[in-house]
Amino acid sequence: MNASIKAAAKVAVEDIGMTIEKPDSSKTSPAAERTQIIAIYGKGGIGKSFTLANLSYMMAQLGKKVLLIGCDPKSDTTSLLFGGKACPTIIETSSKKKQAGDEVQVSDVCFKRDGVFAMELGGPEVGRGCGGRGIIHGFETLEKLGFHDWGFDYVLLDFLGDVVCGGFGLPIARDMCQKVIVVASNDLQSLYVANNVCSAVEYFRKLGGNVGVAGMVINKDDGTGEAEAFTKKASIPVLAAIPAHEDIRRKSANYEIIGYPQGEWGALFEELAINVADAPPQRPTPLSQDQLLNLFSGETVGRDVELEPATLTDMCGVEKITKPSLEVIYDAV
Repeated sequence: MNASIKAAAKVAVEDIGMTIEKPDSSKTSPAAERTQIIAIYGKGGIGKSFTLANLSYMMAQLGKKVLLIGCDPKSDTTSLLFGGKACPTIIETSSKKKQAGDEVQVSDVCFKRDGVFAMELGGPEVGRGCGGRGIIHGFETLEKLGFHDWGFDYVLLDFLGDVVCGGFGLPIARDMCQKVIVVASNDLQSLYVANNVCSAVEYFRKLGGNVGVAGMVINKDDGTGEAEAFTKKASIPVLAAIPAHEDIRRKSANYEIIGYPQGEWGALFEELAINVADAPPQRPTPLSQDQLLNLFSGETVGRDVELEPATLTDMCGVEKITKPSLEVIYDAV
């Protein structure tokens, strides 16, 4: 696999003391290792967990050995895979084991269903720690458990795209994965997050990194086309478009897997599995804020609004009189 996760975790992702060089090629070479490590990013609530649970399940049904790792402090990545049942997180289990003087074992944190292996890193409770540091600690624990020796075809990492602190950017910043996939919909906020992820990939490519964007999964696609327009401008492909269908919404809410062969949605997720496996990591072209806004109608983003400068009188509620300065200024001798 890639360079040591533990060593990578100890290096702050903000460290940019290196020469900026622009790679000659717009694409990286296909990964030479047997295991493909793929980081999936997206706005909270956009459907990453739903997409990944069904994607990993379909990959397993196609004969692949798949490990799904939830890297979101909400620890909801594996819930749909396990029918709504939460599994113990690495951080929680590690803490309990440490207090008891025991070591964490793989069987304590890794669980499986129909050929899919899955685990959750977890995170601190609200106000009790940094989620990014929790991610780093989780990967250090995976290192101790022998992560590099596990013989998977695919390792899928589910990352929250809204958060910009170091731990969540670790796979991109330190080449821990070969490629990134973004999940978005036809709304401004999810595309804003997708664009930020593309910007992060481009930033670290300029610093000599090799991670690229394999493409976008459009979830809850209502056919309005903004997400597809974004992919064209950002120079990344659409890997699959999952429709905004009531059957999908209802089954997702009921923690039901729909990505299985011969199922109603089986062909869709089989196509997604093949595209995810085959898509090369590409160098994206992130959009500017204005370019992103221009994907939407004026009614959606309010482009007819004029910016009116505020005055000190507006701020204080009363008119402020400017008094002459009493400072004495001496002529130069």
